[in-house]
Amino acid sequence: MDQRSNAESLWPDPPELPPPAIMDQRWTDAIFLHWRIPENAAARFMPPGVQPDLFDSSSWVGLIGFRIQNAGIGRGPGIPYLGSFSEVNVRLYSRGPDGTRGVVFLSLDRNRLPVVLAARAAEIPYVWSRIRYSQPRPDSPDVEAAGYSVRRLRQGARSTVVPQSDATVDDPLSVFLTATFGMHGTFRGRSIYIPNTHKPWPLCTAKLHHLKDELFASAGISASGPPESVL
Repeated sequence: MDQRSNAESLWPDPPELPPPAIMDQRWTDAIFLHWRIPENAAARFMPPGVQPDLFDSSSWVGLIGFRIQNAGIGRGPGIPYLGSFSEVNVRLYSRGPDGTRGVVFLSLDRNRLPVVLAARAAEIPYVWSRIRYSQPRPDSPDVEAAGYSVRRLRQGARSTVVPQSDATVDDPLSVFLTATFGMHGTFRGRSIYIPNTHKPWPLCTAKLHHLKDELFASAGISASGPPESVL
């Protein structure tokens, strides 16, 4: 990515996916927190042949919360109940030997057990958790900002993320951290790449109102201090 380009031209063209599509879904109310970490801290989590993707000579670890709506098989309609849920994931940024950029998930917390079990069968590190999304409402003056809280139902780790949104943004780092079109992983001992496509995010900068996290430690990674990027 050319860090000297104008911000308006930074967002890459979303790729066209080769058929067949595995699933279709809508993401809403996304919150992105990111910390800078050493490259060697991320390298040990990469699948065989995959290396950390760098920005500003650093690797990055993200704590991401969002709501999925109307997830369905292929291009079909959303599945009732199971197709709408919240997720909070911990992820790193990766680059395959062919230059393909993606993410490596260290954990993905979801509040739908059948979805978690199906994904774990594919060796994707899903965790069954109770996730609550809160947003300010006139009848709830105690809720000052939108955010997510996670409580794992078996492992006990928790996380609470509450940022406050600010101005719109489209800078090189923000695009690098959110324009992700695939995941690198491991299945039966071999590296795999699963592509996706999505439209540009309407990003806003944010200030962190509250954070208490145990998901990083549970995943075996550490990041000190406040996040460098809050979107």
